[in-house]
Amino acid sequence: MHLHKYEKIWLVFGMASLVLFLLIIGFAAFWKGTHPQSHMETIDPQNVEAHDAFKPENLGIREVADGKYIVNIVASAFNYDFGKDTEGNANKTIRVPKGSTVLYQITTKDVVHGFQVAGTNVNMMVEPGHISRYEAVMKNVGEFTIVCNEYCGIGHHQMYGTVEVYE
Repeated sequence: MHLHKYEKIWLVFGMASLVLFLLIIGFAAFWKGTHPQSHMETIDPQNVEAHDAFKPENLGIREVADGKYIVNIVASAFNYDFGKDTEGNANKTIRVPKGSTVLYQITTKDVVHGFQVAGTNVNMMVEPGHISRYEAVMKNVGEFTIVCNEYCGIGHHQMYGTVEVYE
């Protein structure tokens, strides 16, 4: 069987691209520890308050160690619930110092939502019946907008918040 020289070139290019792709995926998965969520903890979407992390008094940010924080959030119909401030108003801002490690824990009561902190690598899909977790080091100072990046209904554009990283 005879292959034309251009067919050989494209065959070598295709095989080299495949090998390069597999090397990049392997590097990301094994060296960097990047992998999709697989063993997510499940939760009853009709009763998220039964889980300790999502009780109303535990929502929002909590410091668990020096420089380590946990943020518990419940997403529902066009709203991220970060808990209440000292005056009883809905909190829409999470404040953390620069360089701190933040574990975001989020679940939803109704439909699939997204959770993205724009300008960072925090980006999750939030599904009913599951707890999504993502740990990130907040390296840059500034205000970062939290957006829902999965269309969840007519009020989707109203789902937002802010992460403020300060010096």
